[in-house]
Amino acid sequence: MTAPTTPSAARPTPTILGVGAALPAQLITNAQLVARLDTSDEWIVRRTGIRERRHLEAAESLAALTATACAGALDDAGHQAAEVDHLIIATITPDRLTPGLAPAVAARLGAEHAGVVDINAACAGFLYGLDQAAALIESGRARHVLVCGAEALSRITDHEDRATAVLFGDGAGAVLVGPGAPGRGIGAFEFGYDDGLADTLYAERDVRRLQMAGQQVYRHAVARMTEATQQVLARNGVSVAEVDYFVAHQANARIVSAVADALGVPHEKVSFNVEWTANTSAASIPLALAAAERDGLLAPGSLVGMVAFGAGFVWAAGLASWKDTVTQPQRST
Repeated sequence: MTAPTTPSAARPTPTILGVGAALPAQLITNAQLVARLDTSDEWIVRRTGIRERRHLEAAESLAALTATACAGALDDAGHQAAEVDHLIIATITPDRLTPGLAPAVAARLGAEHAGVVDINAACAGFLYGLDQAAALIESGRARHVLVCGAEALSRITDHEDRATAVLFGDGAGAVLVGPGAPGRGIGAFEFGYDDGLADTLYAERDVRRLQMAGQQVYRHAVARMTEATQQVLARNGVSVAEVDYFVAHQANARIVSAVADALGVPHEKVSFNVEWTANTSAASIPLALAAAERDGLLAPGSLVGMVAFGAGFVWAAGLASWKDTVTQPQRST
């Protein structure tokens, strides 16, 4: 049930309270692709950093996988589905053209009174959803919002195209956003788009296969994600050195490395989860966040930088204080 609007003086600071992730059981290794495509494991790893990816089976639903990720975020935060005011799912591959994925996921969770919506901003979709969740909480219109990135890219991949078949995987990652300690919380975001380059990465309604001009996408992804991160740091009054962990959309390791190097971020502070998940579009950032926490790379109060670039072109960058439910020492700016 949507919370009533609160006076401006009492508006909460939104923070990420919990994170969850889910991957299909079916594992597709580079060796399996090499057996039928004109490629090699060495070429795939050198060009992309990817070693394996997960694909849904034909009979499996993305809604079920997404519900598992959302349930994990709720459990991690210590909250119940009944407390969810809104569920925002970023996806370009729902199980059906309509209805969207969100109603089916909410029903599986038991979030009976939640507002539910799918959004399509390709690989940047999770950050668009996170920004909307923060705004709902800051305005007092909601208290707890689930934000999920979920994709079944294997269903729109040309599995006979050597250039793209190795790149994409399926998965779902979610965060629960709610009120946190006064402080930085989820900061201001930066967004951008360039419709003039839409034909370099797209899939048509009648031919549901991803088409990509790889070199152009690479060049623009590095430039736009670097610029957007610099802009969001400046807008929030934060230096690169103050960011504890950096998660770029896991398109491929070369793009992530190039952006980190351009920003001057040490690689030990950067997520390279793409090795195990491949490019999962909107799911890649929350999947990487879940992996980082599992590996002990995030602690309450950690400042996380996030940036993504995808078809459209659309891009987004943001900052979030991780699970900041208790007051942390103030950072110098």
